[in-house]
Amino acid sequence: MIVMLLGALFGAGATGLVYGLRPPRPALADVLAALNAPTPQPDPPSAAGRGEGEWATRLGRGAVPAVRALGFPNASLRADLAVCGTDEEQHLAGKAVCATAGLLTPWTAALLLRAGAGIQAGWWMPLAGSLSLAVLLFFAPDLDLRRKAARRRREMRHTLSLVLDLAVIALAGGAGVQQALTQAVAAPAGWAGTRLRHALHIAELTRTSPWSHFGDLGRTLAVSDLTELAATLTLAGSEGARIRGSLTAKARAMRRRRVAEADGAAQAATERMSLPVVGLFAAFLLLIGYPALAHVIAMG
Repeated sequence: MIVMLLGALFGAGATGLVYGLRPPRPALADVLAALNAPTPQPDPPSAAGRGEGEWATRLGRGAVPAVRALGFPNASLRADLAVCGTDEEQHLAGKAVCATAGLLTPWTAALLLRAGAGIQAGWWMPLAGSLSLAVLLFFAPDLDLRRKAARRRREMRHTLSLVLDLAVIALAGGAGVQQALTQAVAAPAGWAGTRLRHALHIAELTRTSPWSHFGDLGRTLAVSDLTELAATLTLAGSEGARIRGSLTAKARAMRRRRVAEADGAAQAATERMSLPVVGLFAAFLLLIGYPALAHVIAMG
């Protein structure tokens, strides 16, 4: 009996060793599904932010169907979620939690004033405050998400401009279109470069045009430069000279647009700085003119 038990244990150990050293090969369908799945690169959250997000998701998960019934997320919000790599259910749960907090906060403050200071706030003031605060807090996560998505889209446009410049240089050196794109997308780092490399890798695996995958990525992320580039180069065909001319024109246009955006941002910052300067000048005039004005008023 002992010999049989030891033999069974030895056989189980040998089988586990064989499977550990040489695991079974995955199915081809699973490999293709993993390759075709997008790989969002969200910013690494801190432990406190991750715990807060999980807490909000657990608390507001029951209200997610009600938020969906209101028409959320719409197309623009879904594009912002795709850009930021944020889970849709988690975002909707956060909106529900914020709205609930806005509803309860004025009533809680009214009860505390009544219990602590004996102040009767009535019923209409907490009601109006709760409705207003709930609406404001309901859209607060969307504003933060939109600001983050706009920053990521600027990064994508900057990365795409860099990729186009490098691709034009590689085409001028005699490289093919696929080789030039592969060399160009290998240079940039960050989430934008990762998404472009993933789209190009899918095009290589499926042996399809990379421009269609760039167009799909642009429509998913709501980046118009990618969709315009895909449409232009799809019309240009597969000739290297025509593609090189199209890439050169698109890279030149994107450089000019980036320069115009930087100039506009600098002018906007200058205009914002003019208001504090005007306020400081008015305060200085008030400081030096107040004694004389006070003296005139006293004499009168």
